[in-house]
Amino acid sequence: MPDTVLAHVPLPPTTARRHRRRPKGPDEQIRVREILSYLAAALPAGTSAAARLLALQCALRMNTKMHARLPNGVLRSLRLNAVREPWRELEHARWLRINPATAANEVVAELLDAALLGQAPARPDRMRAADWALRASSSSTAGTTGPLPQLASAYLAAHADPQTGSGLSELDQMARACGVPLAELPALLDQLAATGLLRSWQACPDSGDRHWTLAYRGRPSNA
Repeated sequence: MPDTVLAHVPLPPTTARRHRRRPKGPDEQIRVREILSYLAAALPAGTSAAARLLALQCALRMNTKMHARLPNGVLRSLRLNAVREPWRELEHARWLRINPATAANEVVAELLDAALLGQAPARPDRMRAADWALRASSSSTAGTTGPLPQLASAYLAAHADPQTGSGLSELDQMARACGVPLAELPALLDQLAATGLLRSWQACPDSGDRHWTLAYRGRPSNA
């Protein structure tokens, strides 16, 4: 039987453009989960929760030139529009560099961690994930209590089943991602339960992992 050669048939221009505009990739929750895990390893252990919140948004919003724009509206949602220290932390860690020509209504940063290019799918996917993370970290239950509860809220939402709201995580993984000592995690989870973000949480007796149930199910609601 002769070999069969399959000819490559190019897509029509309109189909190709549609394919570029609608890329396939992990959904928003998985993308946020992956970036949180990446930042847990990439940022110095002592990086504050506020700086980690900014790094999460920068990593998700960067373009192919590794520039990220955070409008003031995003910073206000994170309650970080009036502070400069978290940006200085990330600059000191040599993770980014602030563009000195930044406009008054946004902050523009050049990310210096080239490995991020290997973490990034197409930009529309990342922008949707950035919005998802923003809603998770600036919800009415978490947004008024400070950067650490906000970051923990994003972590818990990213690691929870979207249908049941239940999640499970190793203690040290959550501590690294949130930049918090292990001993302080129980108090943090109690605080989130008191604000209404968590319905319940408990330590698994055998492994010591933390199991939780969010007070909401599915996607985070708009702040």
